Amino acid sequence: ACEGVCIMFQLKPVKKNDPNNPSKKIEDYWETSQKQVLVDAKKLLEDLMDFDKDNIPDKVIQTITPYIEREDFDPAAIKKASVACEALCLWVRAMYKYHFVAKAVEPKRKLLKQAESELAECQEKLEAAQSRLREVQTKIEALEAEFNAAVQKQKELQDDMNLCEVKLQRAHKLICGLGGEKARWGQNVQDLNAQLGLLPGDCIVAAGMVSYAGPFTSQVRGECEELWRKELGELDMPHTKGCSMSTVLGDPVKIQQWVVCSLPNDQLSIENGIIIDRARRWPLMIDPQRQANKYIKNMGKDTETGIDVCKLSEKNFLRTLELGIQFGKWILLENIGINLDPALEPVLGQQKIKDGSGYVIKLGDKSVTYTETFKFFMTTTLPNPHYSPETSVKVTLLNFAITPSGLEDQMLGIVVAKERPDLEEEKNNLVVQNAKNNKILKDIEDDILRLLATSEGDVLEDDTLVDKVTDSKAVSDDINEKKKVAEVTEKNIDTARESYRPVAFRTAVLFFCIVELTNIDPMYQYSLQWFQKLFTIAIDTSPKAEDLDERLGILKSFFTEQLYQSICRGLFEKDKTLFSFALCTSILRGDKMMDDTELRFLLVGPTSDMVEKGPHVPEDWVGKQRWNEILTLNTLPAFSGFADYFATNTAEFKRIYDSVEADKEPLPGPWEEKLTPLQKICFIRAMRIDCLKAALITFISKQIGHKFVEPPTFDISKSFADSVNTTPLIFILSPGTDPVSDVIAFADKLGMLKRFESISLGQGQGPKAMKLIETAQGGGGWVLLSNCHLMESWMPSLEAIVEQFNPDNMQTSFRLWLTSMPAKSFPVQVLQNGVKMTNEPP
Repeated sequence: ACEGVCIMFQLKPVKKNDPNNPSKKIEDYWETSQKQVLVDAKKLLEDLMDFDKDNIPDKVIQTITPYIEREDFDPAAIKKASVACEALCLWVRAMYKYHFVAKAVEPKRKLLKQAESELAECQEKLEAAQSRLREVQTKIEALEAEFNAAVQKQKELQDDMNLCEVKLQRAHKLICGLGGEKARWGQNVQDLNAQLGLLPGDCIVAAGMVSYAGPFTSQVRGECEELWRKELGELDMPHTKGCSMSTVLGDPVKIQQWVVCSLPNDQLSIENGIIIDRARRWPLMIDPQRQANKYIKNMGKDTETGIDVCKLSEKNFLRTLELGIQFGKWILLENIGINLDPALEPVLGQQKIKDGSGYVIKLGDKSVTYTETFKFFMTTTLPNPHYSPETSVKVTLLNFAITPSGLEDQMLGIVVAKERPDLEEEKNNLVVQNAKNNKILKDIEDDILRLLATSEGDVLEDDTLVDKVTDSKAVSDDINEKKKVAEVTEKNIDTARESYRPVAFRTAVLFFCIVELTNIDPMYQYSLQWFQKLFTIAIDTSPKAEDLDERLGILKSFFTEQLYQSICRGLFEKDKTLFSFALCTSILRGDKMMDDTELRFLLVGPTSDMVEKGPHVPEDWVGKQRWNEILTLNTLPAFSGFADYFATNTAEFKRIYDSVEADKEPLPGPWEEKLTPLQKICFIRAMRIDCLKAALITFISKQIGHKFVEPPTFDISKSFADSVNTTPLIFILSPGTDPVSDVIAFADKLGMLKRFESISLGQGQGPKAMKLIETAQGGGGWVLLSNCHLMESWMPSLEAIVEQFNPDNMQTSFRLWLTSMPAKSFPVQVLQNGVKMTNEPP
């Protein structure tokens, strides 16, 4: 091992004689090892570590090779002798092996070095190129940034240009869409600004009408408004000249919708509609002709929740009301009387209680959830009810009694629908279509104004607004075109319809004539429905004619006669002439052929004593009372100078005074030719009032025909023919009459005697009467209830029974016969819808 180290370090051995062959010299490395290698272990370790293993001479390798190949130069074998020598052996072998490895690697190292040199050179070139590239890329990035900025600028400019074009288009659309509204809206703004300062006075008039004017007639309402406007003027409170509730609170579009729903198109009814719409308290409508009833029902049908109709006489009316409150329905309570059910108190007082996020109301012993869409309406058919102050302050009382103009329009609709159904249908369709179109136009305008008001920023950037205006303009133009066509069509239709106006006017006059009969006797009650049904039958049964004027004349005369016949069957003899005169005067007044002052004198006579301060009584037979009548008569324009002529010609007038038939005597002097028939009757009243009835009969006969002074005789079969199973037949009794035998004989004639039951009402008979009616309804029999006036307490029950008559639940042959003396307690609705008869003893 030491030899190997010496050879590797190129240390020269010591020449010594070979013990085996003294003639030869051998190389001995031990001494060299001792002196140069092993002398200093630390130095040896450093020499071993610092040995130049990369540059071992080939000679050294050749010298050491035999040692490497020797078997005893093995680290394991040497280890047995010395561990240190083992390490030296390992080092020598390692250096030997490294030499050959390095020799094989050296070319590669050179190549590596060369490659590294080339790499370094290339790296320098690369860095230079990369540096130049970075400079170029920097320039490119700068150019790209400039390019992108230019592109972005171009895009912004393009977008601005596109937006500008869009805005121009939108502006054009807005100008086209709203250009026509500029003048109108501008004027509206001016008007509204002007009205703003006048609102206090206008609101006082409108609020006063809503609060207080409901129960009054149209004339009284007008007087109230005029009085309030006068007071406002005296107090210098700003208000619109001629302001009224209709102008302040009325919405033309909404009113048109109400008219479509059968609200009569007259001022009183329109005011009622406004009060219903605006008042806080629930309305109680005085509705003898059931106009309000029909209107509310039609309005309720158009609501989302619908309408329920009930009566106080129904057992489950509180349940209906409860469900209406809970589900937000409209509730119409029909045919209420003077007194209201105490259970309605919370509803009338709107006694809502906050409960969480909603409200509840106490109804009976239940708490019912209150829905805001709930509305409550009440109607009564009583023509002139007197409600207590306690009731009046809880409701909004409304007078819905029909007006002449409103009734005339309705009757015109009926006659045109019968005579020219094509016209009436087209007219109704136009009314509905016009109302619908006006509502659409109003909604469009409201939407546009709302969008304009809520639009933020530039209105030209609001697509919704511009599209709405564009669409609205198209719809508006289309509707306006349709309206122009409709206006022409409606004008033509109205012209054709107006030709039937005389018939409608006559029927309206006749209705108000028969309505006043209730002032004579409470049993003389007639409903509008009965009147219209009679008119419809008259149109169908009247003689036909091709000529329109001839047909109109036939309709007027035929219906007048039919009405006279029907009414007279239910009048007492003493009232038939009075009715004929009322009928005659109503017709003449309607035709402007009668002077109201002359009629007033005929009906009322003198209202003051003119004898005391006037001329003396000319003759004793004249007397103070008759002379006062003549002096009063002298104040009428047609009788100017009559008193003086009478005083100077008393002998001629004495002839009339002494005549048995004074009404047939000619008047003295020029007065016979000068006076009209009505004025002659006024003279008869003043001269011989006992002959007045005969004079009136002659007058009626000459004016409207002799048939109107010949009442029809009692005929139970004609009255029966006018009835149906839901129509009661009512005998109005007079002292000494008993029609029971007539009814029994008539029942026998029609084969109904076996199904005929009768009962005389009195104490305790109510339940039995109800049972008889119930049985007869199912079996198709007849029931006669006699002497209804003797059981006033049961009359509300009778009214409830008749109210609940349903033709679907009873036999068509069923009839209810009633007899009663005139009595205010007799149910009005039964009277209005029943067929009335009288049969007085001779």
